[in-house]
Amino acid sequence: MAVARQSGVARREALLDAALRCFEQRGLLRTGIEDVRKEAGASPSSVYHLFEDFPALVAALLGRTFERLIGYVTARVLAARTGRTAVRALVEAHLTWVFEHEAEARFMYQALALELDGHHRAALRDEKARLKAEVTAHLTELGVFSGARSSEVVLDVVLLGPAHQACRLYLSAPGAVDPAWMKATLPDLACGALATVEPAAPAARAGKGGGAVEPVQREGGRRKSKPARG
Repeated sequence: MAVARQSGVARREALLDAALRCFEQRGLLRTGIEDVRKEAGASPSSVYHLFEDFPALVAALLGRTFERLIGYVTARVLAARTGRTAVRALVEAHLTWVFEHEAEARFMYQALALELDGHHRAALRDEKARLKAEVTAHLTELGVFSGARSSEVVLDVVLLGPAHQACRLYLSAPGAVDPAWMKATLPDLACGALATVEPAAPAARAGKGGGAVEPVQREGGRRKSKPARG
């Protein structure tokens, strides 16, 4: 029984590896499940035994890519002991993984641009949240998400958003962005973005009523504050 399970796992991994090679050679939109089958040297029955259709195969490869990327990033973020060093580790690890696994990273960004069906999309969202749980918990403990309504938005949009965009350009248009610049600039940019998720300072009290303060324009471009009208 154990041999049969191992054989199934090996066949699945071989098909995913073959799919990745096909996507790298042909592009995601020009590859079909028959191309993957031929590349893997597998029988039609073995392919459809493991993957019900082509979207299922794409979703499986995307899930495996998430697992590898997030596992790599998690190990490095968990070693950090302050919010800023953790954010720096987050971005540096993401960039390093992309540079060292360009085929997987290119597939990942191409696949994320596709509109997967609701079933696969929901399953991948849940799987990604599960994989990111340790990183999210550690960053939360270090105060990175303090005052933020959504840790997911802060993580993927505020902290990793510029890195994601730069990686897409780097992978899709060779020479469009310098990887040395990415490594030198994007971690600092993410650290600077921490200010956008810190809790806002308490509003200054105005007079006995303690009303909110709103800025007004002064001559010469300087600003002063006056109590907001209720």
